[in-house]
Amino acid sequence: MTNRNAMPSSTPTLITTMDNGWFWPLIIMATQLLLIAFLGCYTQALAGQHRWAEGRILVQPAAGLSDEDMGTILRHHHGQAMRKNHRLNLHVVQVEPQSELAVAQDLARDPHIAFAEPDMLVELSVISPNDPDYASAWHLAKIQAPTAWATTQGQGVIVAVLDTGVDASHPDLAGHILPGWNTASNTTLTTDVYGHGTMVAGTVAATTNNGIGVAAIAGDARILPVRVTDAANGYAYWSDIAEGLFWAAEHGAKVANISYDVTNSASVTSAAQYMRGKGGVVVVAAGNSGTDPGYADNPSMISVAATGSSDTKTSWSSFGNYVDVSAPGSGIWTTTKGGGYAAVSGTSFASPATAAVVALIMAANPALSPDAVEGILIRSADDLGTQGWDSAYGGGRINAAKAVQMATQTVTLDSQPPVVSIDSPSAGAMVHGLVAIAASALDNTGVTSVSLYANGQLIGTATSAPYRFSWNSTLVADGPVTLSATAVDAAGNLGSAKGVLVTIDNVPDVVAADTTPPSVTITSPVNNAMVRGRVSIGVRAADDTSLAMVSVLVDNKLKCVGNASSMTCVWNTNRATVGAHKINAVAKDSAGNTATTAITVNLGTVAKSVRQTRK
Repeated sequence: MTNRNAMPSSTPTLITTMDNGWFWPLIIMATQLLLIAFLGCYTQALAGQHRWAEGRILVQPAAGLSDEDMGTILRHHHGQAMRKNHRLNLHVVQVEPQSELAVAQDLARDPHIAFAEPDMLVELSVISPNDPDYASAWHLAKIQAPTAWATTQGQGVIVAVLDTGVDASHPDLAGHILPGWNTASNTTLTTDVYGHGTMVAGTVAATTNNGIGVAAIAGDARILPVRVTDAANGYAYWSDIAEGLFWAAEHGAKVANISYDVTNSASVTSAAQYMRGKGGVVVVAAGNSGTDPGYADNPSMISVAATGSSDTKTSWSSFGNYVDVSAPGSGIWTTTKGGGYAAVSGTSFASPATAAVVALIMAANPALSPDAVEGILIRSADDLGTQGWDSAYGGGRINAAKAVQMATQTVTLDSQPPVVSIDSPSAGAMVHGLVAIAASALDNTGVTSVSLYANGQLIGTATSAPYRFSWNSTLVADGPVTLSATAVDAAGNLGSAKGVLVTIDNVPDVVAADTTPPSVTITSPVNNAMVRGRVSIGVRAADDTSLAMVSVLVDNKLKCVGNASSMTCVWNTNRATVGAHKINAVAKDSAGNTATTAITVNLGTVAKSVRQTRK
């Protein structure tokens, strides 16, 4: 939740969730470990049989890194930028097929790269519909929506639905749907390709009190359909979801609902931070695994678990440290593609129920910052389960009436500037070439951006934490340079960091050119070995100055990349053909000298005599 990463406020009338002192010690830890948590979830996602785009990853360079320098880094990993979202500074990068995870993990360790991750393909957080005769609209009374409607039904708030499209001709949605966008095909086609998006839209803003169909929580809100998939099964890539979120923020959405598994995506998080910087709030589904996926808390999104009519967590709702609130998600009556209605279940619908309450809060008090909106949502929730926050319900089950009342009573006057500092390099450091620079910033409501300067000249602006920059010091004359930083919050308050004086030293010492290539050997398997199953390829490399990169290729296809003197690469031969295969190991030093070695192995089956012996 956002306010787990906020500074204690000096404005007593601003609603925050920082009153419990145990939150504060987790702030720095959560920020520092966020990227590591993202990387750790890749392996977990793979174990859960998720997939990613073949030969494609998502990369955000540190702010200030030029496209030329970015290209140099990518070429070291056999990668090439395909396209870029300039405002998010997010690159879609082509890599060797089957090397996506290895390259992303290696790039993420580069100090000049903010993050890198495979472009995951994720499914909708929906389960099979319940019996159509299930008692309708129980959730409205449970969250006290009718009481909230006496104040507002979401007038003037645009809610983006990032999903499979929306049936704009549905009689309970007609007149509520704005022109949208399709990021999967870059067209205006937003008809519902699967049916799920129409259900989500109806949960948010089906027309209330019109004598037909169902009632929604924010019946006067407007829906901005953003179709993020053209697939018949509704699956979507993180890249299309991130692009859709950016588009929604640029086109007036103040609330965005994403009923996909995106909590652990650095790319979608970057887009969510961009939307929060424009005053918007992003709500996402927690998932339907019925387990704890181990995700870290994401300060840029509101992750929602599902409850049933008995006000307990459903058996299938995911849970964990990342859950911010819970909401009704079982047997929710809503609109369906083609003009019908059905009772549906899943965190896919707990999420838009929460997004609708967020719309009510914003309509009741348009001056609220995104952090204040989230604070109200959590503080007004009905505490279930263990007292206080817990992994099943988050801060509690949403309560629309309490949230709207709290919003109308909240005075929002933020005059407190962010606190920003340059963490590295330290004062007095001698630097050269590409310099990795890290900054940190905290604010009582939320940091919008951090900008870094060298002698007053802008290096770059980062809009998401951790705030990392890459500065090409060769563009400045050798000598002392003062690094400075500023941070801006959602209210426009400006904070400045104390300058850090460093010294540039790019004039090379007169030394003999390094023309000696590294050494590299394949320690296992041996040449002409017979192999099968999972083959462990052992490689050792060394250099007289600095070892830069070691690559392992099988049949000229990249399998592993690293920079250690000793490494092991696992080759799964299950899909390989029987016969001879060539294994190459390539070592490269910092001067660009390379060395390569190769062996041939034979992939075969168990010999007949061995099979007979086992009988």
